[in-house]
Amino acid sequence: MTDTLDVLYNASCPICRREVDHYAKLSARHDLPIGYHDLGEAELAAWGMTAKDAAQRLHVRKDGQIYGGIPAFIMLWREIPQMRWLARLASLPVLNWLAVKLYDHILAPLLYRWHLSRERKRQSASR
Repeated sequence: MTDTLDVLYNASCPICRREVDHYAKLSARHDLPIGYHDLGEAELAAWGMTAKDAAQRLHVRKDGQIYGGIPAFIMLWREIPQMRWLARLASLPVLNWLAVKLYDHILAPLLYRWHLSRERKRQSASR
């Protein structure tokens, strides 16, 4: 795997940050060409999305193509030797369908609502 893969994630989300930090450590251990970008610091226009779009799920970009949600995780996992088994598993038709449904309809919306709640609290505290 030679081309750079870029990951766009919400570093203000403790769960997202912890998971992506784990991937970043694995990537660094293997000197993989993977860039990790916090949506709060990234040039979102270059990703072709708004802050709201970016905060709603994990995104990766490879060869100019942007993937979101489970397809993004699969692209990332394929690049990391310790995670390739998970990419293969999540790519199986029935498991992929189930993972997409769980992520898109339960996990991602829940994490996004939690993000909005943290942002409202942060704004209230700064007033």
